Amino acid sequence: MSGLNPSLRRSGIVALVAVAVAVAVLPGVAAAQSGAGGTIVVESGETVSEVNAVGGAVIVHGTVTGDVSGAAGEVLITGTVEGDVNVAAGSLRISGHVGGDVSAGAGSIHLEDGGTVDGNFDAGAGEIRIDGAIGGDARLGAETIYLGETASIAGSLTYDGRLEGNRDAVAGDVTRDRTLGPTTPTELPPLASWVFAVYAFIANLLLGAVLLALFPRFSEGVAEQVTTEPLKTGLVGLGVIVAVPLLLVVLLITVVGIPLALVGMFLFVLLAWVGVVYGRFALGMWLLSLQGRERIAGIGRPWVALVLGLLLGGVLAAVPVVGWVVNLLLFLLGIGALAVGLYDRRWRTRERSPDAPSEELPVD
Repeated sequence: MSGLNPSLRRSGIVALVAVAVAVAVLPGVAAAQSGAGGTIVVESGETVSEVNAVGGAVIVHGTVTGDVSGAAGEVLITGTVEGDVNVAAGSLRISGHVGGDVSAGAGSIHLEDGGTVDGNFDAGAGEIRIDGAIGGDARLGAETIYLGETASIAGSLTYDGRLEGNRDAVAGDVTRDRTLGPTTPTELPPLASWVFAVYAFIANLLLGAVLLALFPRFSEGVAEQVTTEPLKTGLVGLGVIVAVPLLLVVLLITVVGIPLALVGMFLFVLLAWVGVVYGRFALGMWLLSLQGRERIAGIGRPWVALVLGLLLGGVLAAVPVVGWVVNLLLFLLGIGALAVGLYDRRWRTRERSPDAPSEELPVD
């Protein structure tokens, strides 16, 4: 198989690793002769056709005549894989033999002394250490890349990050390619950063306008929830962003729950976006309240608060560390207030008499 798609290397490695870490504590599912479980093991002396796994760990002590693919908290290969290794993992260690290519995204990757890869080695990670032998080319993107004294790369090395150690281990050319590393906002050209900021502001403003136009009282109630009970609201928001992704992962690995998980992912992303807008809207409402209601009153007040909050949120996003922390808090408050508001609305609806008209959405 060919190496990882460059766009996957740049923007998808973190997501893949997050999935791998998340499923590390959950039961695994493997499509291989080795069976299924939280830890997928091909025992020494055992031979299977392939391993396709999502689990806590994938360990190969024996022989896999085909490919090893999947996501796991840990992938360890001490035996033989005659095909390719394509994995997303918290950590990948190879001390055995891989007859094909290696394509990996992980927190840490180590090709140990005695480990061999006959084909190409294509990887993105936080840290990569090469002490074994690579028969083809290596394309590595990491914060730190270390070549040990026993390392050997028969082809060329294309890398991005801090390269340390034995450069003589590379028989071919050594070239730095910054496209291999993850792109961060600080690496974007100034013009691109401004274009992105303006685009984000316009998108958030349009969503906020829709929310205020369709659900004015509900939206103001969300802002009031933030200002009156910030601690409770923030804790609810934290619970939502922890519990919902875990639930979606559980549905995803049950196979039959995959359709529900996909729908749930879409809805969660949408609700998270609404939470961002509501958090900044609440900030604007709070700032206006400090000026006194007589200054800005009437139907225009929420609209002024929306624009003010979105502008301040966008400005804060450009401030290192502090701005990120403040926007994270606003997000937690926004999604927490949204969750409380929807729960309260649902509870009031259920308490109505059977003859009363039902109302599932917060229509104003």
